[in-house]
Amino acid sequence: MPIDPKDLIELIDAALAADYTRVRRMATGAARTLEKDGAVDAATELRALVRKRGVPLRASGYMESLPVDAKSRLPLVEEQPWPGNPLFLNEEAARTFQDFLGDVENIDKLSSKGLASRLALMLSGPPGTGKTLLAGHVAARLNRPFYVVRLDSVISSLLGDTAKNIRTVFDYVPSKNAVLFLDEMDAVAKLRDDRHELGELKRVVNTVIQGLDSLDEHAVVVGATNHPQLLDSAIWRRFPYKIELKTPETEVRADLWRYFLFEDKDDDARAEDLAVISDGLSGADIETVALTARRHALLDNRELDLGTVALAIMNTRAGRTSMPQKEPLESDQKRQLAIALKDKGELTVTNIARLLNVTRQSVYLYLKPEGDTSHG
Repeated sequence: MPIDPKDLIELIDAALAADYTRVRRMATGAARTLEKDGAVDAATELRALVRKRGVPLRASGYMESLPVDAKSRLPLVEEQPWPGNPLFLNEEAARTFQDFLGDVENIDKLSSKGLASRLALMLSGPPGTGKTLLAGHVAARLNRPFYVVRLDSVISSLLGDTAKNIRTVFDYVPSKNAVLFLDEMDAVAKLRDDRHELGELKRVVNTVIQGLDSLDEHAVVVGATNHPQLLDSAIWRRFPYKIELKTPETEVRADLWRYFLFEDKDDDARAEDLAVISDGLSGADIETVALTARRHALLDNRELDLGTVALAIMNTRAGRTSMPQKEPLESDQKRQLAIALKDKGELTVTNIARLLNVTRQSVYLYLKPEGDTSHG
């Protein structure tokens, strides 16, 4: 792995200064590069080393001092590591993501021609669709620290302190050349014409707007909301780039199953079968189901049981993920599942047999009405 001399100097300087925050930041970037070069074990060892050996540095206070609420002393800003999972986006979202990154990287060139836009990206969509993951990838691609502000936690029990907290955040971040991620924006940025809202809360909205307006053209801000309809129109106007993250489409779901369940092995057919029946599941749902199934298989020293995965998918409802059962499906469970999958009308007998790891003849038997002894 070629080492950038600037990165090496930065890492050594941070280590000699006992600056845990900078060491962790540089090590995280090095680990990502190692992974891309195929040195997965080395990347894992590096991350473990930073976690283990960084404890005494953190305990001794050798880390960046982040702003806190004056009364509660709770942090207003968290620095999070860049994400380890890849990003799965549909074509439209991926195009906006790339356009945004390109404009950030060429902001000076755009500014010189009067073509620069505010570097603010708004992400909207239900929980589990990857808003935080996408924001983390923005920071990783730009090689910048990733600062997260959860606006629901910034709101003080005394509303008068909330505006102060928000001003503190916007005063702190610009000097750090970081990506600022404003999560749960609907917590404060509600419609200002709501007659039932307190005047103080309306002033908080204005403070957010003033904070955004105070940032220079190089500042990168990503906002996120689960409830876009609650956002003030003035907030929307300050985010020229917008991505709506919905539950993943079929092709994206297949990619998610390939990555999280089959570890990117050549198993397209079964990944596509699962993609068909997992319509409505979020990326987080698919990750949870897949990793649970893999843990069961590993601890029981057996192959994956895709029947338990399919059953969990069929039992999952919006906002409530059903976990795969630990034991492989019994014969009666397979019969009930085969009937449910057939009734869903999207899989053939061959598809169902592949998921249940049985023969097509077995599926035909499962699908026969009880008491029917004919051989068809």
